[in-house]
Amino acid sequence: MIARPHLTPPAKALITGLIAVNLGIEMVLLSADLGLIGTSQWRPLAYQNGAFWAGLLHNWRPNYPVQPWTMFVTYAFLHGGIMHLLGNMLTLWLIARMVILRAGVKGFVLIYLLSAIGGAALFGALTLSARPMVGASGALFGLVGAILYWRWSDRRRRRLDQWPVLKTVLILGVLNLLLWLVMGGLLAWETHLGGFIAGWLAAAILARIRRKRRAHGRAAS
Repeated sequence: MIARPHLTPPAKALITGLIAVNLGIEMVLLSADLGLIGTSQWRPLAYQNGAFWAGLLHNWRPNYPVQPWTMFVTYAFLHGGIMHLLGNMLTLWLIARMVILRAGVKGFVLIYLLSAIGGAALFGALTLSARPMVGASGALFGLVGAILYWRWSDRRRRRLDQWPVLKTVLILGVLNLLLWLVMGGLLAWETHLGGFIAGWLAAAILARIRRKRRAHGRAAS
């Protein structure tokens, strides 16, 4: 029986902390929605100042000078409600381990952030919607993109058929299409696609850097 690799304490703390931050923000906003704390305006204010607004890339006036820049990250820590949050956090809990075991803690953080930024960038470039965009799904699709890149790379190195990887990508595409239809076009598929591409590229860049370091280490010895 093969022992399952264990995460280091810093890795466990990272995953737990990331989930706790997202959960904490939504719990504060939900409590405000229910009238338990603050006012019912807290969620709209959070969206106004932290969500991704494509109009800010054009001629909209920001609420504060750096908002057109910070929104590329802050939107990923806001959600459209408790069910949206729980779905994303469950996904994060299930796949974060695979990414950290392959890329390390620093690699995970880099892929997560670049995927969030990439998802927002493609959403801003393609959307015609004036609605705010929130959620961690861009970053999560980036983690999936990284995992599939590693799977593709490993299979290429072993000269195996790439159909399993392609099939997974096709399934993700079909699921996004179905959810987009079910949700009446409110699914930010652009964010998912942008995050996936960013995660794939980030994993590829990290792999190339590691190969160069190993080659340099062999040459130096």
